[in-house]
Amino acid sequence: MEPSSSSLQVETADRKQPSPLRKMFAVSSLAAGIQFGWALQLSLLTPYVQTLGVPHAWSSFIWLCGPISGLVVQPIVGYSSDRCTSRFGRRRPFIMSGALAVAISVFLIGYAADIGHATGDDITRKTRPRAVAIFVIGFWILDVANNMLQGPCRAFLGDLAAGDQKKTRTANAFYSFFMAIGNVLGYAAGSYDKLHRLFPFTETKACNVFCANLKSCFFFSILLLLVLCIIVLVCVEDPQLKLDSSRTNDETEDMQTGLWYSCFGELGAAFKGLQKPMLMLMLVTAINWVAWFPYVLFDTDWMGREVYGGDVGSPAYDAGVHAGSLGLMLNSIVLAVMSLAVEPLSRLVGGVKWLWAIVNVILAVGMAMTVVITNAARNERRHDGIMAGHPSTAVKAGALSFFSVLGIPLAITFSVPFALASIYSSTSGAGQGLSLGVLNVSIVVPQMIVSAISGQWDKWFGGGNLPAFVLGAVAAGVSAVLAVILLPTPKPADESKTSVTVGSFH
Repeated sequence: MEPSSSSLQVETADRKQPSPLRKMFAVSSLAAGIQFGWALQLSLLTPYVQTLGVPHAWSSFIWLCGPISGLVVQPIVGYSSDRCTSRFGRRRPFIMSGALAVAISVFLIGYAADIGHATGDDITRKTRPRAVAIFVIGFWILDVANNMLQGPCRAFLGDLAAGDQKKTRTANAFYSFFMAIGNVLGYAAGSYDKLHRLFPFTETKACNVFCANLKSCFFFSILLLLVLCIIVLVCVEDPQLKLDSSRTNDETEDMQTGLWYSCFGELGAAFKGLQKPMLMLMLVTAINWVAWFPYVLFDTDWMGREVYGGDVGSPAYDAGVHAGSLGLMLNSIVLAVMSLAVEPLSRLVGGVKWLWAIVNVILAVGMAMTVVITNAARNERRHDGIMAGHPSTAVKAGALSFFSVLGIPLAITFSVPFALASIYSSTSGAGQGLSLGVLNVSIVVPQMIVSAISGQWDKWFGGGNLPAFVLGAVAAGVSAVLAVILLPTPKPADESKTSVTVGSFH
């Protein structure tokens, strides 16, 4: 049977007072370790899997794991960690398990080429099926592990704040700060093409310089994450959850077996009761993520192929990918600065709805500009005698400016839709937690669709990355128009009650 709400009440060693800020600071620092690895994943893994022989048209399929695990794993982990009765606490077992899973996944990804070669791959052939299989397993474990870490970390901060709103906001600010630090460090590491020299053993017969750099980056990633995890696990208390002593064994079993129903049943019920403002917000958000996900999938690949003119595995392509990582680092810096300006800018332009519409126009123009930058780079190679891998300063500046400018709409995308969901849910009387969960569906479903079709879409329209980017530009323009036409304008009083905080993509 389904456990009733009363049967889920527990007695626990709850903190009667908020914990010191230093403990919140320590837990928040885990975000740097998580984002360091995520930045490497975003910048280097699409190019890397192509060096193993996966065609460009099929490389996007691997990214299906991200939205699937976000849709399934995060709710289950969050629900389970709320009810975990381990003597180590509610959150720490999941943080430890997630960190160990990250370590395993990083090993599989970094050593996929070597393991594949040892088990029979012919490295003289373009496609190495065993290496690809190992890579895909590691990639999916990494996505699941990141989602295992993210939810419990945020919940741990809520536990430490103990309901104190000021400390909750401070904890979230700490977390956002460390996310930005992790992004900058990860993209900086990905942009440096000589990191493998610190670990000479990483370059092998099956693993070229690009692969060796990837291994080296992941060594630093896992070292940072494990050190931060050890600090948190040792230094921050996580009281054990104790079930009500009057609970019967049958009630306890029902509570455990009801996980799936309670976790996803409530979400399903929330869909049935959605009001029109939330439905319109979900539509605009879904179209907006159709615009964003081609950029997420192919940004560094675009730099290697179109801007630097390299073939996969060539020095020119590798140089372009590293330059793309530098662009993503600049993007993260702009995003961090822009996150401080979201609230004042929304007041300046007449509300968060209008701010979102304006930056979607910037996104549409930016995605369209990839066509201009690509054509300029191609014309240089054809008519000006510029060799592949050495674009002019003007082309480099244009490409890096593209990455930097997109930090502005990205900061808004990571904050405003969630703020609007909070406003619409509070004015309609719906629960904010469920409303945000429903909004997450409108983010991950478009990601799944784009992952499934973008590679073939590019192939149908001549190959490369521009067809997907043009699709993104059109979707961004449509989402800007729909945001103005369809979304209700929140009252200033409602906006003032909602804190606009910047999150991140997972």
